Amino acid sequence: MKVVWQESAKVGRREVAAYIRKEFGIKRVKRFRQEIDDVVTTLMRSPNIGSIDPLYTNRPLTYRSVIVNGLNKIVYRIDGDIIYIVDFWDTRREPKNQASKTK
Repeated sequence: MKVVWQESAKVGRREVAAYIRKEFGIKRVKRFRQEIDDVVTTLMRSPNIGSIDPLYTNRPLTYRSVIVNGLNKIVYRIDGDIIYIVDFWDTRREPKNQASKTK
């Protein structure tokens, strides 16, 4: 499987990484990036491991999500042999607002 990060997910990931770097330092941001890489690697092997996300059930495509490190959510969809990561956000944010931004 191939993974494609859509721009909204890249932006979300960068925002969270910047916050972690500012508040906790470079070591923690490196660990954060490794946690993301580990989850993405797992998705490539088992793409249906994520739960169908209830925030996206009113859409024509099926969106799944997984939680990274207990605080961040990766939202993705599968199309053939490609996993599209469509959003990434801190789970402490208002979920309905975050989901409404995803295209």
